[in-house]
Amino acid sequence: MTTSAQKVAIVTGASRGIGAGVADGYRKHGYAVVTTSRSITASDDPQVLAVAGDLTDPETADRVVDAALERFGRIDTLVNNAGVFVAKPFTAYTDEDFAAAVGLNLTGFFRITRRAVAAMVERGSGHVITVTTSLVDHALSAVPSVLASLTKGGLDAATRSLAIELAGSGVRVNAVSPGIIKTPMHPVEAHGAYAGLHPMGRMGEIEEIVHGVLYLETAAFVTGETLHVDGGQSAGH
Repeated sequence: MTTSAQKVAIVTGASRGIGAGVADGYRKHGYAVVTTSRSITASDDPQVLAVAGDLTDPETADRVVDAALERFGRIDTLVNNAGVFVAKPFTAYTDEDFAAAVGLNLTGFFRITRRAVAAMVERGSGHVITVTTSLVDHALSAVPSVLASLTKGGLDAATRSLAIELAGSGVRVNAVSPGIIKTPMHPVEAHGAYAGLHPMGRMGEIEEIVHGVLYLETAAFVTGETLHVDGGQSAGH
């Protein structure tokens, strides 16, 4: 059980990459953390609770939120990091590609955010942070990605809508919009090409996204904001 003053964060897609970095960042800031993904494994840290599950499964969101409340008694932050990215020409997308993107990026977000926000509103405080993509603002001919724009663009718009809806409740809602980040998703041999897609001439590092998330966590007068951490990608090229 956490102390009554200790804050609690849920991080989805936390088994590797950005999600693992964000979970570690919150722990370093003294939070208890509930981590979830399909392949998450238990932690030796008693202040980290791992809940394995697929957010496309309707029961997973309830299991994660219930586990957080049972173990730690509160939810202060939800970081919606879990997502799927499929880069294909539009006419090459299959119905299965569409179902996977909508199922995780939109439906998964909807279910767990709905449950977490209900607990936050009841307490009178909280924060939702969603990881989107700068492809929403600045499409790249080298990265055909309509499904990412369709689903992550919806999350970007939902961030502002939900922020305004909850502005008087003590719950803030923000997003971080990364460029292409050095994660296990991107093969090392492609890093040079990806670096050239950013005006700053390099890919981003996981810790730079973590810094963005933690800035928004401490920015008490910021809500409805999408913070671009993308080497200038969204501004132009």
